[in-house]
Amino acid sequence: MEHEQVEKEVAQKSALIYLPISIGAALLFLLVTALTGSYPLMARIGGTIWVGLLSLIVSMPVVISRVKKQWQNK
Repeated sequence: MEHEQVEKEVAQKSALIYLPISIGAALLFLLVTALTGSYPLMARIGGTIWVGLLSLIVSMPVVISRVKKQWQNK
């Protein structure tokens, strides 16, 4: 398989993994802040975006490297 095609498939498969992780972390944060405490709406929304962005930054390189290792082992 051509190198560019492999990179494209790795990127697509990785995105299907790290995007739900980030969205899930953000939604979990929103749920926890809605159920506990009386935080203002803007603080909850801002925190949700912040948690989603940070979890995306952290999970993206980890997931991509693991997916690449799976492709190399095939």
